[in-house]
Order: sequence, then C-alpha cells, then structure tokens
Amino acid sequence: MNIVTLEHISKVFTERKVFEEADFFLQEGEKVGVVGINGTGKSTLLKIIAGLEEADEGKRILANHVVVRYLPQHPKYNPEDTILECIAGDAKGQEKIDKETKAKTMLTGLGIYEFEQKAGTLSGGQQKRLALVEILLSDADVLLLDEPTNHLDQMMTEWLEDMLKKSRKTIVMVTHDRYFLDCVCNRIAEVDKGKIYTYQENYSGFLKLKAEREEMEAASDRKRRSLLRTELAWVQRGARARSTKQKFRLNRYEELKNQRGPERDGQVELGSIATRMGRTTIELDQICKSFDGKQYIRDFTYVFLKDDRIGIIGQNGCGKTTLMKIIAGKLEPDSGKVTVGQTIKIGYYSQMIEDAEAKMNPEQRVIDYIRDAAEYVQTTEGSISASQMLERFLFTRDAQYAPLGKLSGGEKRRLNLLRVLMEAPNVLILDEPTNDLDITTLTVLEDFLDHFQGIVIMVSHDRYFLDRTASRIFAFQPDGTLRQFEGGYTDYELQMEEEGSVNPLFQMQLSGGRSAEEKKASREDWKRQSSANRKLKFSYQEQKDYETIEEEIAGLEEKIEQLELEMQKNATDFGKLSELTAQKEETAAKLEERMNRWMYLEELAEQIARSNSETG
Repeated sequence: MNIVTLEHISKVFTERKVFEEADFFLQEGEKVGVVGINGTGKSTLLKIIAGLEEADEGKRILANHVVVRYLPQHPKYNPEDTILECIAGDAKGQEKIDKETKAKTMLTGLGIYEFEQKAGTLSGGQQKRLALVEILLSDADVLLLDEPTNHLDQMMTEWLEDMLKKSRKTIVMVTHDRYFLDCVCNRIAEVDKGKIYTYQENYSGFLKLKAEREEMEAASDRKRRSLLRTELAWVQRGARARSTKQKFRLNRYEELKNQRGPERDGQVELGSIATRMGRTTIELDQICKSFDGKQYIRDFTYVFLKDDRIGIIGQNGCGKTTLMKIIAGKLEPDSGKVTVGQTIKIGYYSQMIEDAEAKMNPEQRVIDYIRDAAEYVQTTEGSISASQMLERFLFTRDAQYAPLGKLSGGEKRRLNLLRVLMEAPNVLILDEPTNDLDITTLTVLEDFLDHFQGIVIMVSHDRYFLDRTASRIFAFQPDGTLRQFEGGYTDYELQMEEEGSVNPLFQMQLSGGRSAEEKKASREDWKRQSSANRKLKFSYQEQKDYETIEEEIAGLEEKIEQLELEMQKNATDFGKLSELTAQKEETAAKLEERMNRWMYLEELAEQIARSNSETG
C-alpha cells in the first residue's frame, strides 16, 4: 500500500520545467535514494512530498494519519533557543526527559557537547547536525532528508548509516554519497528531464539497470539510424512519388527522420587542464597553528611531490580547512615555513559556497562569470572556449545567458568548480568538493583528476571519493599531528583496525556489523563495476559526432550533386569550371573523411554494445 503518492505532477520555475506529468510513490518501510543532476528538481521533489511546495498540476495523496518531516539543506532555528529546547519542542514530562536523554547521546556522537548552548552560536554544520538529531527523534512516519551527510565526518556518516538501516521509518534521501546510497537504500529514484524513473535496487543495482535501459534505447536508435540511411540513399537517387510503394517509402523516410533518438544524460566532460610545474613544488616545514589556546596543527612537515594525490581526514573542527588555507597562502602559520615554487599556480575550491556566492553578481550572466576567469583554456583536446566548457558542464547555450541569481545552490557549486579549473592550475586544493555536487559531476571530476597533471590536495568526508582519487591519506590526530597512510580511505580504515587503534566492536557497530576487510572487498567490487561502466561509452567528441554525422554526410552528398549541376551549366566557362571542380574535389575529400568517421563510430557503437552485454 502506498502511504505517499504523487500523480502526474508538473512544476515550472520561470523558464525551467522541473517536472512534467511525473509520478512518484512511497511504501511503508522503504528507503529511497533520489539521484540526478543538480537543478533537475531533487530538493523540489522532497518539498512537494512534504507539502512545503505545491505542484502546478497533479495530485499529492497521503494515507490517513501519515506524518511527514523534512530536513532541509540549511535548517534555521530561533537563535535564543538552547540546543535541547530545539529538540524537545513542545514535549513535556517524561516524554521530554526521554527525548533529551536520547538527544544527548546522539549529539555527543555528532560532536556537539554543550547542550545549553544557544542555537544562534552554532555553525551551519552544527545546525545541520542538530536538525538531523531532531528529525531522527521525531514521531514522523516519513523522513525526507536533503543531503544528510553534509558536514558529517567519516565516523559520523557511518553512524548515520547504521541508524537509518535499523530504522523502521520510511525514508527518502537526496545525497551524493555513493557508499551511503549503496548501504542504506533499497530503491533508487532518478530525476531526469522532468520524469522520475524508479529502480527497485540499491545504488549498485541502479547503475546496472540504468546501463541496460540506456543500451536498449541506444540499440533501438542504431536500428532506426540504419533504416534511415537506407531510405536516405533511396530518396537521394531521385525517387518520385508516382506509385503507392514510392509514396510509402517517402512517408517512411520522413517518419524515421522526424523520430527523436533517446535523450542521454548530460555528461560533464573535461580534458586535462594544467600549467607546467618546475622543480620546486610546495614545501611545509614544521608548521604550527593554534586558535584560542588550542593547537590544531603541530610540527607538520611535508614536501609535495609532482602528481601527489593527498586526502586529508579528521573529525569536524580538527583543523583540516585551516591546513588547506595555510597551503593556499590564505592563512599564515604561527611558526614554521611554507615554500611555494615560482611555477606553482594554485586553484582553491572552497567548501564555503557562501564566499563564492558573495562574489557573484546575481545580475551577471553565467557566460560572463566564466569569461572573467578565461576566454579560452588549453586542454589535451586543444583550445576550448568558455562557452564550450560551459556546455560540457551541462550549461546549455540558453542557460549560459541566464543571470547567476537564477541558479540553484548545486549549479552554483558546479559553476564555481569550472571557474577554478578554467584558471589552469597545477595544484588543486579541494575543500569538501563533494558537498552539493551531483553524482554525475563527481564522477567526471574523478575521471578528470585521474588525468590531471599536477598535485591534488583534498579534504573530504566522502569515503568513495577518497577511495577513488587519493593515493595517500593524512589523518589528523587529537594532539594536532598528522599521520600518513598509503592508499585510500578504506586502506586507512583497515590499517587502523589491524592496529587496534579503533575498538573493533565499536567500528563494526558503526558500519552495520561489517569488518573493514568485508567493506574493502565490497567497495573494490563496486568500484570495478563503476569503472567498467565509465569506460564503456563514447567520448564527448565521439558522442557529438555520432549524433550529427549522418546529417553532415547527407549535406555533403547534396552539395556534390549541386556542384555537378553547376559544372554542367558552366561546361564552356573554363575559369568557373576550374573553380567548381576544385570545390567538388574538396567536398568529396571531406565526404570520404566523414564516411570513414561514420564507419569507425558504427563499429565502436557495436563494440560498446557487445562489451556491455558481456559485462552485464
């Protein structure tokens, strides 16, 4: 039985159509992960379910007595209320005592210890954790969680995983954390181009089923294209609609021509961008930093190597962002020395989107914001314009001329990331890059980092992102020192457990009863599957050519026919005839090149289809 149903909902914001007669349902006890590119309507979907946003058309139906609670990305509280007052609400007597007791335990696990502290003195991350505890302790039947893992460190995230897995409540969550989706969810809802597609699987199963759906659509489209080429050849031979059969074939050609192929997900595509790096990189010598009498960084020394991939982890508030700012030259250490090579060009991507937004003129156009960084950028594919780069980052030509003020928070983060990359750095400092970025963007960012010719230093709580990109982990210790571990996050986790540095029983409780070895095996399998899915596709340019090349060929063939007619008309005009002959030869050479390209792409499409079939 459905406890929540959305029927044929449509929603439009200014010029943007978010939903178009989309359907969605929830059944008791389900744990649903909502995925999709930023700006497609994930948060809007949660708000419509919660009744905080009304659809322009369609129905929202709740079963009797169903209570729904919504966790926003940026919760707000009365600044004068204490932490416990925010959680207890209107509860009284024994109910209030029980709620506060549970809240204290959960808040402590989330790094909040001063329970009488005023809400107005909390950071944005602390308020998010407070709201998370409040909603988990509520009497709601349905919990709607918008980016619940933002501002949680790795241990807090695993604690939340365990809480939600054990919960009997119906849960819908928007999150970019792929391990989290895979561990908690039993259904994935994909928001794409105004529709909502449902997959009765966890995230790994969703990837497989989506690949199968897209391959079926692609196979159908390849068949349509083949038929179209056959009909095109017949039409171009000079068919005339004299007979019933000929009329049928002409009609068939027009029908095939007007059919639309399957709409593919937008893909963030980016070739490697970098500036030459000299012998001296960045050297840290005995760095120390304290605030208010507490030492956050103690005697840290490290020489960054070319192509280093460093992941920095630690509890919230331990000094990770402070260290990043020192490396970037935005903060001076109390003692020690930072040496930066003359050829070093740092690109700094901050977790504080508010800082970037403060510098964004809401009236400025998207294209102008990127052009302020660079008109063109050199990549492995050659020189690419700001407009082309924006297209690869899923900003259509129309969207490029929209004002910044109309972008969603996730779209602003995507745009800010592009601006950092457009500056062609050879050292990338990424402070919580996974916050508010959609999975599609993260996947391509990971691919980009694979080929990036430079140093990457990243702070992240996203375990998959660290496993995927980091080759060395720096872990903050309680005394402000940093300890080095080779490998990604799971390798760090395994080594810590082997050393007994983390209580194995506590660690297994946090991770749902799985040992680090089991998690590592599971994650390695998942990464291999994801990697295979990424490789089995056209490149950006190949996909673009595949979609347009048949029209190009038809146009070139038509041009040759026109040139031949012109040559017949000007058979006695030697000068004109010579000019037309040269044009024909040039066009014929281009046609041959395009035909060869078309044959290559068709063969590649078949190889991709076979490979997907074999791995499926």
